[in-house]
Formats: sequence, C-alpha cells, structure tokens
Amino acid sequence: MRIRLVKQFMDEEIVEAVIQALQNEKAVMGESVFKFEEELARYFGVKYAVTTNSGTHALQFALMAVGVKAGKKVVTTPYSFIATANSVIHAGGIPVFADVREDTYNLDPNKISEILDEDVSAILPVHLFGYPADMDEICSIAEDLGSAVVEDACQAHGAIYKGRKVGGIGDAGCLSFYPTKNMSVFGDGGAVLTNDDEIAETVRKLRDCGRRSRYVHDMIGYTARLNTINAAIGRIQLRHLDEWNERRRRIAERYDELLSDIDEIILPPHGDHGIKPVYHLYTIRTERRDALKKWLEESGIECGVYYPLPIHLQPIYRKLFNYHEGSYPVSEKLSKTCLSIPIHPFLKNDEIKYVSEKIHEFFDKIAEPSDR
Repeated sequence: MRIRLVKQFMDEEIVEAVIQALQNEKAVMGESVFKFEEELARYFGVKYAVTTNSGTHALQFALMAVGVKAGKKVVTTPYSFIATANSVIHAGGIPVFADVREDTYNLDPNKISEILDEDVSAILPVHLFGYPADMDEICSIAEDLGSAVVEDACQAHGAIYKGRKVGGIGDAGCLSFYPTKNMSVFGDGGAVLTNDDEIAETVRKLRDCGRRSRYVHDMIGYTARLNTINAAIGRIQLRHLDEWNERRRRIAERYDELLSDIDEIILPPHGDHGIKPVYHLYTIRTERRDALKKWLEESGIECGVYYPLPIHLQPIYRKLFNYHEGSYPVSEKLSKTCLSIPIHPFLKNDEIKYVSEKIHEFFDKIAEPSDR
C-alpha cells in the first residue's frame, strides 16, 4: 500500500474549464480572474478579494497596503513556512518574532504583548495547519497599539473562528493556492481579502505594475497577476471546498479515535463550539518523531515534517538578525517533535486504519522488553 500525504483533485469539469479559458479568454487578467475574485469575496464574507501570483506576494502586498514600510516592525511567528517572515522583509519591514502556544501552534498573545513598541505597525498571525489563531486577543492588542492585523490564512481556507471565516477578520487576510493547500489552482497563486477600499485598490495596483489605468502608473508595482487558467481552475476547486473540509474533519475525528490510546503521542488541537479547523495538515507530536517517520515511510506511508527548522534558525535569519537556539523554545520544541501524517479528502477509510495500525505497531514494538 502507498498512501500519499496530500493528493490533487482533477476531473472533467476542471479540464473543460481550462479549455474554455484557453479558447475564449485573455491569457492574462481574463474573465475567470474577476469571477474568481467575486466568488472568493462572497465565500469569505468580505467586500474584496484581489488575486496574486502567489501567497507570498499576497502577504507582501497586504503588508504594504496597511502601511508597513522601512524601519517598521511586524510581529509574527517563527513557527511557519519562511515566506511568512520573508514577506515582511519584501514589504520593507522588520520581522519580530513572538513564540507560539504549545497547544495550538499559533502566536501566543501573551508573548506578543511582551515585545510591543511604537515601531510595530502590524501583527501577522498564521492560522497554522488550518487551526485558527486567537484573533480576539490579537485584534484587541493591535487596536490598543494602533497597528494593523494581516492574517496569514494560507493553510486555513474555510476555517471558522467564532462564526467568521479566518482571513476575513483582520484588516486584511491572505491566501495561498499552492498545490498542497485545501484548494489550489494547480500552481502558484494567492489572494488578499479585505473590507477596506483603499487596501484593495493598493493591492490591485501593486500586483499589476502600479497601474492607475492602462499606461498611467502612480506606484512602483510588480508583475504578480494570477493567470487566467489558474483562476479558472480555482473557481471549480472553490465550489468543492466546504465538502472537502468536512471530509478532512471526519478523517481527523477518526484519527483521534484510533490514536487516542497512545500515550507517547500528542494529537492536534480540536475545535470547539467557536472554532472549526480545516486540518490542512494532521500533525501529531512525539519525542520519537524521526524514528516514527522512518517506520511509516518504510510501510509506504508518506509523512511530512513542518517545520524542521524554525524561521529564526534559518541560516539567513541567523545572519541578518543574529538569532540563536533558545530564542523561542516552544517553536524549537515543536520543530523537533511534530509529524504530519496523511490527510486529504480522498483518503479512504482502510487507509486511515492502516496508518493508525502502523503507528500502533511502532509504539508496541519499542515497548517490548529487550532480549539483552
């Protein structure tokens, strides 16, 4: 048996949408792009969705649009993909890290409060692995400071926080449509969500060469538009998102049932009456992470380690900011113990059972008394 960590969705409807876009639309900024933006805005409950060619550019442009500039700090997490912090630097700002909560893997509001000063112009929470961050506390801190909140919802399409979809809670929210996400565009792609007219207009200009009109430019912009074909694919995938997210939740519940009796692992955070995660990844924790990963992969089960090296310990961040081990102990602990096991909407029940059985076998094996 070979079980993939993630799996792409492809059907006739997507193929037809691609052919339709190729035959009838402009290759750049075609009709599908604007329809996709309208549908995204409606789904996330915001006024505007502005697409970009990547989640990284979505984050960069959102930060620039809320006022991040040279010398200004942005508080974010060291336990995320490096693009989260890189986007701050691309926007001209300085990333400043606060450690995460051990139970949710997301920014700890108490740690944010410890590092605030007048140079902080934005807070950038990440809804890691599809679990919502503590948005009430984060937004309250930002409001008291007079700073903006930009949500990195790149792993959390459709996750619910107290009745609202994440990405639509702060001043702006950002999505990635990379192929591993809960919905994708079969390549790179992203979007900025906002209710603010000025933020939306600024992002539109930044992604399209700084245009005010076709040959009039009043900003130094970028060429960072989403391709029409990608948008056509995204429109189809968006229609399936709720169905796929619900399947992910059911798979997570089944894993919870099958793995809850293993004392040596910690299961992912659960939702409650106010929080509905979307399980972009189902991430367990164990002190025997590397050995378990090797065992599962030898059994045909693909696994992932997100992330083996926190951002502050990446070589370039050590060089730029002189970070060292021990700076953010919770993030460093998670990076050594977290293991993501297969979860995607097309995972079969017998595959879920097989993965769980193999994890049990591993811990049963190491619990056996030695013959020596």
